[in-house]
Amino acid sequence: MADPTGPTGSSDEPTGPGESDGRIIQTDLRNEMSRSYLEYAMSVIVGRALPDARDGLKPVHRRILYAMYELGLTSDRPYRKCARVVGEVLGKYHPHGDTAVYDALVRMAQDFSMRMPLVSGHGNFGSVDNDPPAAMRYTESRLQALTTDSLLADIESETVDFIDNFDGSQQEPTVMPARIPQLLLNGSTGIAVGMATNIPPHNLTELIDGVLALIADPELDDRLLTSIITGPDFPTGGQILGRRGIREMYASGRGSVTMRGVANIETLEVKGRPDRDAVIITELPYQTNKAALIERIAELVNDKKLEGISDIRDESDRDGMRIVIELRRDAYPQVVLNNLFKLTPLQNNFSAYMLALVNGEPIVLTLRRMLQVFLDFRVETIERRTRYLLRKAEERDHILLGLLIALDKLDAIIALIRSAADTATARRGLMEVFGLSDLQADAILQMQLRRLTALEADKIRLEHDDLLAKITDYKDILARRERVFALIVEELQAIRSRYDSPRRTEILDLEGGLEDIDLIANERSVVLLTETGYLKRMPVNEFEATSRGTRGKAGTKSQGEEGVKLFISCNDHDALLLFSDRGVVYSLPAYRVPMCSRAAKGTPIVQLLPIPREEAITSLLSVSAFEDDVQLVMLTSGGYVKRTRLSAFSNIRSNGLIAISLEDGDDLRWVRLALPGDSVLIGSLKGMTIHFRLSDEELRPLGRTARGVRAMNLREGDQLVSMDVLPAELADRVASSEQAEDDGEAIDGAEEIVAASEGPWVLVASASGLGKRVPVDQFRLQKRAGMGLRAIKFRREGDVLVGLKVLGAGEELLLVSERGVIVRMKADAIPQQSRAATGVRLQRLDSGDRLTEVVLVPPAAEEEDIESTALPVLPAPGESASDVGAAVAGAVDVEAGVVEADTAAATTADDDDVAPGGGSGRKP
Repeated sequence: MADPTGPTGSSDEPTGPGESDGRIIQTDLRNEMSRSYLEYAMSVIVGRALPDARDGLKPVHRRILYAMYELGLTSDRPYRKCARVVGEVLGKYHPHGDTAVYDALVRMAQDFSMRMPLVSGHGNFGSVDNDPPAAMRYTESRLQALTTDSLLADIESETVDFIDNFDGSQQEPTVMPARIPQLLLNGSTGIAVGMATNIPPHNLTELIDGVLALIADPELDDRLLTSIITGPDFPTGGQILGRRGIREMYASGRGSVTMRGVANIETLEVKGRPDRDAVIITELPYQTNKAALIERIAELVNDKKLEGISDIRDESDRDGMRIVIELRRDAYPQVVLNNLFKLTPLQNNFSAYMLALVNGEPIVLTLRRMLQVFLDFRVETIERRTRYLLRKAEERDHILLGLLIALDKLDAIIALIRSAADTATARRGLMEVFGLSDLQADAILQMQLRRLTALEADKIRLEHDDLLAKITDYKDILARRERVFALIVEELQAIRSRYDSPRRTEILDLEGGLEDIDLIANERSVVLLTETGYLKRMPVNEFEATSRGTRGKAGTKSQGEEGVKLFISCNDHDALLLFSDRGVVYSLPAYRVPMCSRAAKGTPIVQLLPIPREEAITSLLSVSAFEDDVQLVMLTSGGYVKRTRLSAFSNIRSNGLIAISLEDGDDLRWVRLALPGDSVLIGSLKGMTIHFRLSDEELRPLGRTARGVRAMNLREGDQLVSMDVLPAELADRVASSEQAEDDGEAIDGAEEIVAASEGPWVLVASASGLGKRVPVDQFRLQKRAGMGLRAIKFRREGDVLVGLKVLGAGEELLLVSERGVIVRMKADAIPQQSRAATGVRLQRLDSGDRLTEVVLVPPAAEEEDIESTALPVLPAPGESASDVGAAVAGAVDVEAGVVEADTAAATTADDDDVAPGGGSGRKP
């Protein structure tokens, strides 16, 4: 086989196929590919994709601006066709496609892409809907005034280096003599080989203030610097959520900033149809396509992933952006808006990576380093400009000195010139006789006769004196760095005063993450737990308010002997605290309990929480906030009570947290929320109640693992069945009431219906469905551990007490039977009676069924169409006083049924209305 490295025969013989003529060089493919790819990569990095940290421009932008400057397209000149500019750039400086040049030109003219556009466009330059610009033959452009003042000023004063263009026929600048930090002002985006840059735009005024602060104090603290340059300022406005991403970006050169559009909730009033709520979007995040956003919202609505929207339309015009998203009447506007943020580009992230070229090397820059690079470059440009001006002044003064010599010896010079044979002889004679330089001799020979007048001679002398002052000033600038910084400050202040621009993007002091709770409406709900451990959530409006004594609706689908065990009302944003009989508490957000219909069975609680099978939930509580001054009051079946701060339960592990220590055979049954100074009302199975203060004297706060103290002295066969908390002001009222009786004194029960009270009342309910409202004044304060007072006289043998609830005017109740039948009714429909009365029928129960629970419905967050002023409402069980709003009582027609004949019986005082062995029955 022929040797590929040389000829196979004599040099006179032609080479054949496969033979070498000596011009082929053998090389390793891996080395060649590596070298060629690296050269290509560096060409892309340095020559195309990355901006220079000094002027913030890529080569294509720099060439466009310089070509327009050479064409004279300044802000005070007429517009010129963009095709003319593109042709100039392609022919002289940028040997690439016309599309690349025109796209760069268009972007520099778009006010939604650049914070301060560098080019003024005339015609269609695209839109925020991602509409393409018109062809270059239709559009016109010229430079903005800011571009001329901040990027092109002094470019002819030898402030920057010039290099040959691609064919050596022209000279182009390697960098613009920028007077502002353009890299941060308009940002930059570029994808090179193996690296990319993404720098957000900023506010010009803030940038100038930051540079001025850095000049005043080179050791300026980063925290103070970021307080001046607060964050990106996007041309489309919008909002930035939180400052953590901004601080990270400025400190390390990379970070993620959460952007959000500006959207408000308004009520649309259109004549001829009901008012509708609507989400109005007026600003979008940076680089968000408006048309694509609207299309995305429509897709989500059609796919049933975004609920509550009835119509979308774009009402944007020349006055600004306006996207109208009409909502259905049953929608929650804030929930819809949160879902828009979560599911659409109305909220997205700007991933910053501040990479730029420093001395031809790509470097990730922090905010301080970026400003310092600009400042160093600005010092260099001013020094170069000053040296250029100094040289020009010295050259001009040198000529003026020659002219002054000529004026002083005018006759001799004229005679010498007239006697010379030619110009060269005259020049040589001037240089030899008068000691002039070549330049001075030429200036004298070219001087016009009119310059010989006395006036012109004075002008020459004045110009000489002025030049001497300038030369001295220029030398002083070059000798003193503080003079250079003073010039920088002066130029920056001039630009700031002329091009001051208020911030468009608002920075909010909150982070951008949307939790699941932000996407859930905070509706009123009821949570139900069955005897077999099934948990479910239902909206309160599933149960309409009915008259007293009606049967109600089924709240669950019972199977066999299954019944309702626990039942509470809450808001969907509350945290559910589930207390077990072992004294362990578990936490679960209310909205994570699956929403079910009334007939549904629910979800096994073991699927929601890691609860052992031998453990049973005995108490449910809803908490909106874990406040330190709020306390939990716990009561066990063995009669032990304790109170513990709610804040001790703010971090509950997934496998639960110990809430109380129990003795063998005892279990935790009731838990309520309370405030310092409140009182607690405890009821027993046989209708006895005890009422005492939650004070340090009666019941001091204990830790989570404490057991507690004795609450009530029970008779044989009796057991505790209910507990409720009264607010401090109500307890004070009871303590000072004149209706309080001595321990051994019986209640005057001659009248079953007591005198009308303004409330509050204690609702007393028995298992047979009977109940009444008793004024709280009749439950006087006693000492803890007494036997208490009787709350109800039972009408039927075997009837027992099932619930005590403190309520005010206008409240609503939910009555729950053992078989899951639920009645919602107005509390005002229940008659007021004494403690000794037997009550009236609250719920008509089926044979074999019994009332098990009474729950207060929480007030709505916002009541509509309020026609009357509601009375103050007491906290519902499990709620703090701050959680209770004003409930509005609608008109309720009390059922015109006849109370059974035996309701009038037993109107005398009961002999058990004493508290033997306990306290005195009165608060001392």
